[in-house]
Amino acid sequence: MRMQFDALIFIVDSHPGFSAFSFAVIVSVSNFDFLKDFGLRRRGRGKVRELFEAHEGGSLKDGHILLAATDCVSAFDKVLPNSEMRGKGVVLTKMSLFWFQETESIAPNHRHGINGKHWPKNLDPADERVRGRVIVARKASPLPIECVVRGFLAGSAWREYQKTGGVCGIPLPEGLAESEELPNPIFTPSTKAKTGRDKNIAFDEVVEICGGETAERIRGYSLKLYKHAQDFAREKGVLIADTKFEFGRARDGGLMLIDEAFTPDSSRFWSADEYRAGKPQDSFDKQIVRDYLEKTGWDKKSPAPMLPGDIIEKTRARYIEVYERLTGKPFYDFYGSDV
Repeated sequence: MRMQFDALIFIVDSHPGFSAFSFAVIVSVSNFDFLKDFGLRRRGRGKVRELFEAHEGGSLKDGHILLAATDCVSAFDKVLPNSEMRGKGVVLTKMSLFWFQETESIAPNHRHGINGKHWPKNLDPADERVRGRVIVARKASPLPIECVVRGFLAGSAWREYQKTGGVCGIPLPEGLAESEELPNPIFTPSTKAKTGRDKNIAFDEVVEICGGETAERIRGYSLKLYKHAQDFAREKGVLIADTKFEFGRARDGGLMLIDEAFTPDSSRFWSADEYRAGKPQDSFDKQIVRDYLEKTGWDKKSPAPMLPGDIIEKTRARYIEVYERLTGKPFYDFYGSDV
């Protein structure tokens, strides 16, 4: 049984591995402005994540950044106002850490963890505002490419296939149905737009932007990462329809996976038991939010509407469910080590 009192969650014998009574505090976090009080300076801000580096005596080690995930909800490249999903940043952070560890033998990543020798000495990792949602990562220079891998025909790929018979310049067999699994996963990159929507591009354009060797390496990393995660997820009863990665260059010039990995924000997850090709699928991700926004008639250019509470809670439940199914860990058990 779970009783919620605003940001306090009291859990009574609700998950395996818990004692009869467990207590967790999950506050809603929309920004990390308070980190400036700990000798940290904001280096960058995305729709959901914020980056910080040491400033004015801060103790964060040189060559590292603090990567902090808020509870903000974005859709169609817009941050939705006053629509924070309490605990979303924890899901994104802990799930990424799980996959960084699971796949580090396939592709190097920027993971350093939630605490330990690289953590700022004056910032308490048990602080409810940072616990479970802030990690130390190695600095990297991001490549201007979103590395998308698709194993199923869904979303914008399905719409493009209906018009052209292919996706991002890759021809596909005739007669495929919506949500059908592709013969082989495909790499369908896009540009990273600073404003507006990302633009799908062909692999030749990735070569022009990044150079041939780098383009081949990030495509190879992306396909191997997807294959490994897809095989892992199938055993848990989850299908990864598509996902996206970001890569960056470390100080020594080496490539590494950055930002996040196989989260409900970056991936389309389906239940294997409920999967049926030929129609849209229920997803463990932001599809509930997207569907709601489509029904409002929002033009995706004007300021985004605020989400109703029931849409937020339904989406939150889906995020938590896929986290628990894939990691095998109770969501509220986020007090331990990195994963």
